[in-house]
Amino acid sequence: MINREENPDFLNDFLDYSSTILNKSPNTMKEYNYDINHFLKFIKYKFKMAEMDDETGLSNVKVNDITVDTIAKIQLEDIHAFLGYMKETFHSKPATLARKTASIRVFFHYMCNKTKKIPNNPAIDLESPKLGKRLPKYLSLDQARDLLKTASAPLPASHGNHDNATRNLAIITLFLNCGMRLSELVGINIKDIDFSENKLNVIGKGNKERTIYLNKACTNAINNYLQDRPKEGIKFDSRDALFLSEQRRRISNRTVQYIVKEEMRMAGIDPNKFSVHKLRHTAATLMYKYGNVDIRALQELLGHESISTTEIYTHVDNEQIRAAVESNPLADE
Repeated sequence: MINREENPDFLNDFLDYSSTILNKSPNTMKEYNYDINHFLKFIKYKFKMAEMDDETGLSNVKVNDITVDTIAKIQLEDIHAFLGYMKETFHSKPATLARKTASIRVFFHYMCNKTKKIPNNPAIDLESPKLGKRLPKYLSLDQARDLLKTASAPLPASHGNHDNATRNLAIITLFLNCGMRLSELVGINIKDIDFSENKLNVIGKGNKERTIYLNKACTNAINNYLQDRPKEGIKFDSRDALFLSEQRRRISNRTVQYIVKEEMRMAGIDPNKFSVHKLRHTAATLMYKYGNVDIRALQELLGHESISTTEIYTHVDNEQIRAAVESNPLADE
C-alpha cells in the first residue's frame, strides 16, 4: 500500500502518470514509489538536508517536504553516488541496482520531458548496471514428475490440505505445464477459461492480456477441482475467482507459495531451493529441452516482451555438452 501523504506532490503526480498513461501494474507502482523514495532520502542526506542515523540509516528521513528546486539540482554524479551507497551499505545485487536505475530513469524522463518541471534530465546518460548471465534454476523432469505424483496422491484426512487436494493439484499442474507467473495464476477467473477451445486468458506484466492453451493434464485438473470447488459461502468479491482459499475468497500469493512448498517437501524436494517462480522456469526449460518448442512460441507463451529474456532457456546442460563431444565423427579415430 502506497502512503501518498509521505510523498511530495510531484512524486504522486508521477505515480498517477505511470498508472494511467503508462498502464503500469500495481507491483510496478510499488517498486517505483519505494525506489524513488529511497533515492530522495539519499539526496536529502547528500545535500546536507538530513542526517543519517547510526541505527536506522535513512529510514526515518522524511521526503514530503522536498521541492522541485532540489530535484533540479541533482546531477548524474548524485545518482551514481546513490547506487554506490546501495551497493556498499545494502550489498545490493546488480539486478536490484538495475531496477532502481530504471525507476530513476523513468522518473526523470517524466520530470524533464513530460512535465518540464526541471530544465535538464540528469539521468539521460545513466547506464544500467551490467548483469551477469545466470542460468535459471529448475526442477529436473524426474523431480517435476515426482511433484505431480505427490500432489495427485490421496492425502490422509488428518492432513491440513486434505479438503483442497484437487485444488492444489490443479495449481501445481498449471505451473508446470503452462509456465505462468504467480500473479497470473492467482488472478484467473472462471470466465477466463474457454473449455470448448481448451484455453484461458491471463493478465501478465504491464496489464497485458495473453492466451494460454491448456493441454489434457490442465483441463482434467481444472475440471476435477471445479467439482470440489465450494458452491456456497463464497465472498462477494471472489465469486468469479477460479482458486479459492479455505476462507472462500480468492486465494492469495502467500497461500499459493505455502501450498507449493508443502507439496515440494512431501515430494522430497528441498523447498528452500525452489520457489514458485522456479516452477515457471521448469515449465519453460522442459518445453524447450524435450518438446522442441520454437523460441518465439516460448516467448509468446511466457509473455516475455523481449526475446532476450526467453533465451535464458536455450541453455544446454552438461549431458548435452558431453553428448555433443561424443557425437563428433572423430571421436573413434
